[in-house]
Amino acid sequence: MSEVKNILLVGVGGQGTILASKILTSGLMEAGYDVKMSEIHGMSQRGGSVSTQVRYGEKVLSPIVGMGSADVIVAFETMEALRWLPYLKKGGSIVVNDFVINPAPVNQGQAEYPEGIIDDLAAKVKVVSLKAGDMAAELGNPKAMNVVLLGALVKAIGTLDDVDWMKHIEKNVKPKFVELNKKAFQAGYDFK
Repeated sequence: MSEVKNILLVGVGGQGTILASKILTSGLMEAGYDVKMSEIHGMSQRGGSVSTQVRYGEKVLSPIVGMGSADVIVAFETMEALRWLPYLKKGGSIVVNDFVINPAPVNQGQAEYPEGIIDDLAAKVKVVSLKAGDMAAELGNPKAMNVVLLGALVKAIGTLDDVDWMKHIEKNVKPKFVELNKKAFQAGYDFK
C-alpha cells in the first residue's frame, strides 16, 4: 500500500477518542504500516472538542490530516461530524455516533442544537450512523461506546480484517474492562 490513508476521530472530552485511536494505531503498526498519530485536546476538560488524526500507509511523513483529505471521519458526537465535515475528502465516509452533548451556548440558552444533522450529512456523503452509547450500555457500560465506534470504523475501512483487534484491546484497556471492550468492538463491527 503506497497510498496514505487518513482517519479523523473527533468528539468531546471524556468520550474516549484517544483510547480508540491508540488501539487503532497499535493494530495498524502490527499490520506493518507506517503510522503517525496526532492528538488535539483543546478544552477537553470542559467538554470541548477533542480530535485525533491517524495516518497510515507504506511511508507517512506527517501526522496532520489536511482539509479535504480524510478518508474516514469517526464522530463520537453528532455535531462533531458536522464541524469536521470540511476535512472529509470526496468519496470519503463518516461513522457517526447518534449522540448529542449540548455545547455551553445551548446549555445557556444562547443557541439551539441543530436538528437533522445526520440526515443532512447522509444527503452529502456516505454515513454509517449508530447509537454506540446505547449499544455499549446494553453490553454493560455506556463508556465503551468508543470501542463500538472503533469496530464500526474497522468495518467501514474494510481492509483491516487481518489484524487481531482483540489482542490490541487487551494491550490498551485496563484488565477489568477487556471483555466488555471486546464485545463492544464486535458489536460495532457487526452493526448493519
